[in-house]
Amino acid sequence: MAAAYFAAKSGADVLLLDSRPVPGEKILLSGGGRCNILPLSADPDAYVTDSSRHSLRKMLLSWPLEDVRSFLERPIGIRLLDQKRTGKVFPAGGIGGAGVRDAFREALRRVGVKVRGNCRVVDIQPDERRRVIVESGPGVVAAHVVVATGGLSYPQTGSAGFGFEIAERLGHSLVAPYPALTPFYGGTPAHHGLAGLSLRVRLSIGEGKDRTSSAGDFLFTHHGYSGPVVLNAAHAVGRGGAGGDRVSVRVSWLDRDEGEWRGILAPGAGTVRSALGEGLPGRLGDVLLGELGLEDAARSTLRRSDRDQVLGALTNYALPVERVGGFAEAEVTGGGVPLAEVSPQTLASRLVSSVHFCGEVLDAFGPIGGHNFLWAFVTGRLAGIGAASG
Repeated sequence: MAAAYFAAKSGADVLLLDSRPVPGEKILLSGGGRCNILPLSADPDAYVTDSSRHSLRKMLLSWPLEDVRSFLERPIGIRLLDQKRTGKVFPAGGIGGAGVRDAFREALRRVGVKVRGNCRVVDIQPDERRRVIVESGPGVVAAHVVVATGGLSYPQTGSAGFGFEIAERLGHSLVAPYPALTPFYGGTPAHHGLAGLSLRVRLSIGEGKDRTSSAGDFLFTHHGYSGPVVLNAAHAVGRGGAGGDRVSVRVSWLDRDEGEWRGILAPGAGTVRSALGEGLPGRLGDVLLGELGLEDAARSTLRRSDRDQVLGALTNYALPVERVGGFAEAEVTGGGVPLAEVSPQTLASRLVSSVHFCGEVLDAFGPIGGHNFLWAFVTGRLAGIGAASG
């Protein structure tokens, strides 16, 4: 919809084709329906790509975040509400995803974009006059085509990977698509019994020089683990384990270092359990100590070897992750058309100049918190203006 809007504003006669009855269905799922439409701040280094980070940065910074906000407020007509605690931006007034989608549809109507729903594209033939081939009815004559099909996540909204198929047919290489921003599955029955418990942690993924870490909110679930820090790390675990080897996932509970915990566990009055209660949820403390057989240990008599075990469980706990979620659960798809294979100014294919790619079909995605909406808006604008001026 962003691409269509900017192409029309640039003077093009625009037809938007969507396999669903109404475009923008995926917007309804964002933020549990509340629609986390933007981040409060955007760092290109927070995005993930196998392509050139310089290319990604150039594309993302082509339209500053403040200008994107102004676009959403005027002319799209969406009032924005900043949530400073989480760094997220939502539509104000409780309009949610449905209100955002409807505002975009109205904006498209105002600039003259024609919309055809329930229209499934089956092929693009750049050398033919009727370049866009649809499942039923005559093909569409188009000077330029923008592929804004999304990836493979949320397939019920029409994201079935068609854009990847088109790219390969046109001769593009492809970074193999993979699910991203998904939960972890696994854990013990005791962990599943903690479902609903949330706390801040630091996750460390992998070993040695490939080890990465990040801090954030962590959530126990009935089937494993979720929360922002898990979702943002899932791609590294999933891709790292693609060959069958399980990737190490370690947790520092409360993101405290060993020195802090050592001070809390120093010999003194009371039990180890009560000492851990200084910040650590009691139910989690019980599980950790139960795994070590130290449920009733006293601080005054805790042996050094036992203290070291407790410190390890607090700062370097091996999380029993079996797998990450698939495309049906992924909030976004990683991989796609390499950024080097499109023009950074117009997102036109370097192989077929009349075809442009934008959004999730490109090899880049951001963390949760509105960053992928931002990527969609920015690349949609580039592709729309590029197609209209081509």
